[in-house]
Amino acid sequence: MDTYETASHGVPQTARHIAPAFIRAGFPCVRVQSSPEPPAVYRSSRPTLENYAANIVHDGDLDRTLKELAPYRPTAVVAGGEYGVAFADVLSEALGLPSSNGTRLSEARRDKALMTEAVSAAGLRTARQLRVETEAELVAWHQETGGRIVVKPLRSAGGDGVSFCDTPQDSAAAFRRLMGSPDVFAATNTAVLAQEYLVGTEYIVNTASLDGQHHAAEIWRSSRYSVNGVTDMSGACYIVPRRGEEQDALVEYAFAVLDALDIRNGPAHVELKMTPQGPCLIEAGARLSGGDLPYYAQLATGESQLDWAVDAYLRPRRFLARRGEPYEIDRYFAWVALISPVEGKLSGYRDIERIASMESFRELWQLTKPGDRIVPTVDDTTYPVIINLMHEVEEMVIRDMGTIRYLDGMGFYEIAQ
Repeated sequence: MDTYETASHGVPQTARHIAPAFIRAGFPCVRVQSSPEPPAVYRSSRPTLENYAANIVHDGDLDRTLKELAPYRPTAVVAGGEYGVAFADVLSEALGLPSSNGTRLSEARRDKALMTEAVSAAGLRTARQLRVETEAELVAWHQETGGRIVVKPLRSAGGDGVSFCDTPQDSAAAFRRLMGSPDVFAATNTAVLAQEYLVGTEYIVNTASLDGQHHAAEIWRSSRYSVNGVTDMSGACYIVPRRGEEQDALVEYAFAVLDALDIRNGPAHVELKMTPQGPCLIEAGARLSGGDLPYYAQLATGESQLDWAVDAYLRPRRFLARRGEPYEIDRYFAWVALISPVEGKLSGYRDIERIASMESFRELWQLTKPGDRIVPTVDDTTYPVIINLMHEVEEMVIRDMGTIRYLDGMGFYEIAQ
């Protein structure tokens, strides 16, 4: 489903690994594009069509799409990205596949307000929130709530449109920016979600499930910064061991979130914060984790949630026999994003060679190249450089992460005068 393989800023994404993983297991794949015209964010993507036995474009006629699929006798439907999640529910249910999560809670798996309501109804701690359609309603709620709040689109992804607001005036400005504007998937924002700001460390728990039996395939910890007027800017992410008091609490909560959202089959990821009161949901996705994290986990531990999802779909006995086994980290892995504080025509990066000579350095992506215009980083679409680090010794990765953050700053960027 919608296996777009690069983000708009050129970083390879998880989707490119899906078809090869199933092909290695002996199952050819068919690509189904959920709409004739993909959103602009995907238009630079170039799916490797050689990996697919067919490429079917759904034009809105479900019966026609089912007829085109019938000769291939599908075994499972896998969403390649957030844009394809809802249609994957429709298609798998129409095909009567056991891999389906069904459509009953499909909206709650996409709409962040409904998602939090469903999780709260299951008795789990969630952020206070309000779905708002008017500026006055939002301002009144912020005045009553007090403190910092988060304002964001209902159905977007990747940090699109997220604002951290310290005053009702900030919230009003965020509301005006969002209302009537398109989200990252080109849908018009007709309402926004306001939530209390959660204080704590952010994690991602990547999972795979079979008939409601869940497995934690990997856990990632996010490093965040307050820069360029943005609170909680994600600047790094690294894999952490499966076992530990904090990790056990995160996994228990994440599994309960999956149950609350009726995510019973296939891969999913749960983004949450470990607050002083315990884990609390940010959002969840009924798909593979983005940012190529499953691929990086495979490098670090030997397998990932994609491998576990393939087992859940194709080798259920193997999945159930191994479910719950903790992963072992062979090589610690982190990605680190540079955070530009400057604007102008980029001449070059100072100390880029120093980063490339670090002991844990693995690879580097220059998303903004010399000669391009560089802007201050305000979200994950404006990172100028991403560095991947990997080493058998955790301290080497942690040290190099800190050194990169030390080097990154005004003096790192050469701007043409």
